[in-house]
Amino acid sequence: MGETILDPTLPIIDPHHHLWDRTALFATQPPPKHEFEKLLRLSPRYLLDELLADMNRGHNVIATVYMECGAMYRAGGPSEMRPVGETEFVNGFAAISASGVYGPARACAGIVGHADLMRGDGAAEVLEAHIAAGGGRFRGIRHSASFDADSNVLGPLAHRPAGVYGSAQFRQGFKHLARLGLSFDAWLLEPQLGDVLDLAKAFPDTVMVLDHVGTPLGLASYQGRREERFGIWKQSIQALAQCENLSVKVGGLAMPFPGFPTFMAQPQASSQTLANEWRPYVETCIEAFGVERCMFESNFPVDLGTCTYDVLWNAFKHLAKGYSADEKTALFSATAHRVYRLDL
Repeated sequence: MGETILDPTLPIIDPHHHLWDRTALFATQPPPKHEFEKLLRLSPRYLLDELLADMNRGHNVIATVYMECGAMYRAGGPSEMRPVGETEFVNGFAAISASGVYGPARACAGIVGHADLMRGDGAAEVLEAHIAAGGGRFRGIRHSASFDADSNVLGPLAHRPAGVYGSAQFRQGFKHLARLGLSFDAWLLEPQLGDVLDLAKAFPDTVMVLDHVGTPLGLASYQGRREERFGIWKQSIQALAQCENLSVKVGGLAMPFPGFPTFMAQPQASSQTLANEWRPYVETCIEAFGVERCMFESNFPVDLGTCTYDVLWNAFKHLAKGYSADEKTALFSATAHRVYRLDL
């Protein structure tokens, strides 16, 4: 039996989910070793059918924003242009949803893709190609910079060098975002949050979003140290909040990186348990940034390793229980609507 849906009429815009089909890839890969690999195997296929099924679990999800994940790149052509295939792929599903055949909700109403900003000025043509492919839905890019000296922290995702956001070549590419009216999603780890701060200060006219509350760590060499580092993380969040061009996605805490005991727990934890576990991070972000620059996110299907889609949104509703109606609207839909400039 699933949980009773809390506040079922509250409109939700989910500003962070993925789509992929890795069935064939997983069939040829060796058994997973890292926790992140294990959770990806829980959902080898997550396309429009699976997304719509989650959106229809009882919460009032009115729209979503797709977040890049390296899916469906072009198989040929110039390597720098191959990520445009992801935007083409997602825009097709967005058009299907926009037909209304599957209900009034608008899946993938906004699309965030990837372009390699380390190409400097050469990234501009890739950004323009994304815009052309996005059917009016392309909103920006994510260029992840996650790095730790301990490669066991990121496991299969440990393939980026340190200091990407500070690179002169990266910033040469980054400067084209504001000119083209595009936003930037930043994903990196808690010890790296100073890199986002420097970038946001250097480009105050670029709309930026910090993903996953800055990804606190509690695994590998950080195992057992999450609470010890909470104060460091909190100071970073408070400093980042001074950058008015930056918003934060409140979520991603169901991933393995924070090292919470609810990850991969059987049976899965209740929404109230998750709310209690995540509360210090959620409340710190909302207090620092204000509801106008915070948005709850699902991060699905990645967060499936901890909970189902309906339980995740119930957890956020527990956490928002004490907020006013206007504040809830901001957290669950209005911030995402504004930041991603959605046409609903």
